[in-house]
Amino acid sequence: MDLLKKLEELSKRFEEVNEAVNDPNLVKDQKKYKDTMREHGYLSDLMDLYAEYKKVLSGIEDAKVMITQESDAEIKEMAREELHELEERQPQLEEQIKLKLIPPDPLDEKNIILEIRSAAGGDEASLFVRDLWEMYTHLAERKGWKTETMEAQETEVGGFNKIVTSISGKFVYGTLRWESGVHRVQRVPATESQGRLQTSTATVAVLPEAEEADIKINPNDVRVDVMRAGGPGGQCVNTTDSAVRLTHIPTGIVVIQQDQKSQIKNKEKAWQVLRARLFDLEQSKLDAERSSARKSMVGNGDRSEKIRTYNFPQDRITDHRINLSVHNLPGFMMGNMDEMLDALNVYAKEEAFKDDSC
Repeated sequence: MDLLKKLEELSKRFEEVNEAVNDPNLVKDQKKYKDTMREHGYLSDLMDLYAEYKKVLSGIEDAKVMITQESDAEIKEMAREELHELEERQPQLEEQIKLKLIPPDPLDEKNIILEIRSAAGGDEASLFVRDLWEMYTHLAERKGWKTETMEAQETEVGGFNKIVTSISGKFVYGTLRWESGVHRVQRVPATESQGRLQTSTATVAVLPEAEEADIKINPNDVRVDVMRAGGPGGQCVNTTDSAVRLTHIPTGIVVIQQDQKSQIKNKEKAWQVLRARLFDLEQSKLDAERSSARKSMVGNGDRSEKIRTYNFPQDRITDHRINLSVHNLPGFMMGNMDEMLDALNVYAKEEAFKDDSC
């Protein structure tokens, strides 16, 4: 890809978007207004980098001319120093621009529904589900995100067979979109008297939260059942028909919500989860039809794909998709995950840039 040619094309597009932003009629179409402002912000940042890039290239040429034509030794030396600095800056700037050339995915701004389920490992797997849930909750606290537990199936040992949480805030899906998949833990369980190492797994699903405008669901395609809530919840829950089950007939997706005492609130949350699952299903189909970052080595978010191992004896977390290992596992489990999350997002953008360049 010719970087300057691409930047010049985007510079022309930026002029067009600038005109659109100044059009007073733009606010009449809220969706178009939001999309235009998002593109304007993206291109504005890119144009700042473009301006610096042109300045660096121009400076390199000027310094070379000065070195060859200037007779003053001191000025020549100053030109050489400047040339060295600018030639070091050029590749750094080019990398920044290449990553920025991948337009932001509108989904990145969405809130999410986080589903964590125990897989292999029995009680230890359910405890690992709790650990993962607490890890993401700590991360959310650090970033100022809001969390709300929508469903929790607790186990006798204090873990969860399944826990569903909504997380809302700035750039939630963009930060956590690569967390979907199988997470594996290797440690000695607290219940293990012989001190033997055990491997357990849990699955994580990160679903972008869908508004009603994002996906249309035909009410005739959904069967709604109400029933008595089962399991933990207290006598008040279990003596009323407060639980709600939604069955999306075309896909077979079933959502059961029973955490609230109010049938209305359970129904509202069940529809929220159903929209997210159908939206995720639709996005997966689109991703399968086109070359994108989600088809890169970072993975496609498939819940059957083993993505990460948490090795407690060796104090190591390894992400198998990018072959990155980080240490300080206790800190990581407290939500200090930025190094890993940033590396995954950068790698995904690099792979998407390669696809775009082909």
